[in-house]
Amino acid sequence: MSATSRARGAEAERQRALVAAILAPRVDAATVALAETGQRAERGLAAYRANAEALAERALGAAFGRVRTMLGDDDFAHLAAEFWRAHPPLRGDVGEWGGEFADWLHAHPAMARWPYLADCARLDFALHRSERAADADFDADSLALLGSTDPQCLRLVPMPGTALVSSRWPIVTIHQAHLSGADADFALARDAIERESAQHALVWRDGWRAAVTELTEAEATWTASLLAGADLACALDRAGPGFDFAAWLARALQQRWLKGVIRLDG
Repeated sequence: MSATSRARGAEAERQRALVAAILAPRVDAATVALAETGQRAERGLAAYRANAEALAERALGAAFGRVRTMLGDDDFAHLAAEFWRAHPPLRGDVGEWGGEFADWLHAHPAMARWPYLADCARLDFALHRSERAADADFDADSLALLGSTDPQCLRLVPMPGTALVSSRWPIVTIHQAHLSGADADFALARDAIERESAQHALVWRDGWRAAVTELTEAEATWTASLLAGADLACALDRAGPGFDFAAWLARALQQRWLKGVIRLDG
């Protein structure tokens, strides 16, 4: 092994040790080969950790705004620091970080009193990802295919950033209550939680902002099929007789859910 390779390997090992020390429950500079030693090294690692935890709180707060409001700033900050140690960012863009947060919340013993919180986090993250989705233009001419082509040969393509979040809890009602802050909306949310009213949430980008609306069971089944890439005939069959395609298409065009229609045979 060349001297250059050994030097690179040593530096990589030093960086891994530094990250491990920052993530550790207790700051221990003795485990890392730093330029500084003693108390100066300990203070340096503590500063690294403080900066990282502050970044974690800001990044998660941006992605999970409703969850942060529900928990309160202090509790959310503690959870963000804990989550950062359990699932540190693996990419330079911390805006993409947080995909494991909902599952982590679901498994967290302290969150058991709020069984709907994890699904609220899934909705938050879907909204966050939607706002970061690529821009796309609606292909109006492609709608002509609906009247001239076998449905088995067609696929309806949703706009980038479209997502479906299904829950056994009233996540749309909870989201809207925290968005509006109105007492009446919170009363509706509390009642829906008590009744464990399941809801399907459609997420899409309305201009520059992400939006959410509740879907019926048939609409959710239909949307799941579109997002999975099913052909039009299959999607209609799965949605069942209770699904009104004409009404859905009118709404999809009005609210820009649809990117266009494509032929599956080329």
